[in-house]
Amino acid sequence: MWRNTHMSWGIVSILLHWLSAIVIIGLFILGWWMIGLGYYDAWYNLAPWWHRSIGLLLLFATLFRIGWRLLQPTPRAQGKPLEKVAAHIGHIALYVLLLVVMVSGYLISTAKGRGVSVFGWFDVPALASDLPNQATIAGNIHWYAALLLMLLAAGHALAALKHHYIDHHDTLTRMLKPKRSG
Repeated sequence: MWRNTHMSWGIVSILLHWLSAIVIIGLFILGWWMIGLGYYDAWYNLAPWWHRSIGLLLLFATLFRIGWRLLQPTPRAQGKPLEKVAAHIGHIALYVLLLVVMVSGYLISTAKGRGVSVFGWFDVPALASDLPNQATIAGNIHWYAALLLMLLAAGHALAALKHHYIDHHDTLTRMLKPKRSG
């Protein structure tokens, strides 16, 4: 089942969800590790290149994911009314924070007017550069938004586990395996 239904997520949504989760966690770990690198470290230039390239691919995947989600039905939320509202607000906050992290990362990388090479395959041009303190402001936003994104993602994961093990809803299993609507 490729597409979503009102009962289940489709394989496209499931793959985008889990691929995004793995990449986001990996980029956060890589970013945290990078800030401790010294100038003479062998990874000083290579790690940011990987971080930027993967981050921009994630941005494109996220834009596709948002478009896909807008065009697909969403499985019905489970739980009490307040839980449903919290889940909806939480999902919106995850998407907003994810976009803030990626756009601020792009603004750090393009602050000097140079585009960003994505694994040498293509360049993403600098659309905004030479703004006052662009790299510093974007860097602060990038760091704090990434921390907040990790905290919110942890809450998201804990809520899924709570729904699965305590409430006995199929919220988690719907994101693991698509099922045909019956």
